Amino acid sequence: MRARSARSLSSAGTTAARSASSRSMASAGMVPRFALAFSHQVSYQALRRRMPALLEARRLRKTYGGRVLLDGVDLRLAGETVTTLGGPSGTGKTTLLRILGLLSDPDEGQLLLDGVNLHSVIPHAARRRIALVAQAPVMFPGTVLDNVRTGPRLAGEELPEATARALVVRAGLPPELLRQDAQSLSGGEKLRVAVARSLALRPEAWLLDEPTAALDAERADLIVRLLRELAAEGAAILVVTHDARALEQLEGPHFQLSSGRLVEGRPLSGDAS
Repeated sequence: MRARSARSLSSAGTTAARSASSRSMASAGMVPRFALAFSHQVSYQALRRRMPALLEARRLRKTYGGRVLLDGVDLRLAGETVTTLGGPSGTGKTTLLRILGLLSDPDEGQLLLDGVNLHSVIPHAARRRIALVAQAPVMFPGTVLDNVRTGPRLAGEELPEATARALVVRAGLPPELLRQDAQSLSGGEKLRVAVARSLALRPEAWLLDEPTAALDAERADLIVRLLRELAAEGAAILVVTHDARALEQLEGPHFQLSSGRLVEGRPLSGDAS
């Protein structure tokens, strides 16, 4: 009994130390909140054996500087589906992504994941199920390998280098970049590192802001194929994009955000704005 108690106390101390370390890194700006406490245990294959993930927004409202960005937005993101979002610049698309990714709070409204109100659960438990890939992602200090390993390390796991290499390749980067300083990469390379970083976390929902904007046609097509694969594996995906070529290849629901409201329907041919 004493041995079991000692092990429990040791485990609790290790967990507390790890949590304190994570909070310190976050407060220093090294790790965004959505990267904290992710688990590497759940595979998409396992997810397919249960109900598809569903991220839902109900009546979201958000104002900034006296301007209404979101005015009663309702949105359902189904598992195994890529949903796309367009609209003029400055209309609140990135704001919506940040709210869905639990990086910003709405003034009003609810967020649900699998029918559970996200405000009623532990924030880290919800964030580890949702990945947000920004248009200009911040690289953590160190190499590409360090970046890809960050999430699993915060969960107490060490991602094998071979696995990290496979994820980098899947994100469209050459394996030789694994040892390169992440800060030295181009904008398009950083975006793909962010994708590989998220792949290491195996989230159920993906939120991506213009993931093909800084890429040439060949690399953009690779990212589009990856998104379709992730959807086929069970993920719920929302992509903000003005890329007409990507829109042609992503056949799921499309919405336009304008004047704070979502309108379903694809843009006219040749007009992806």
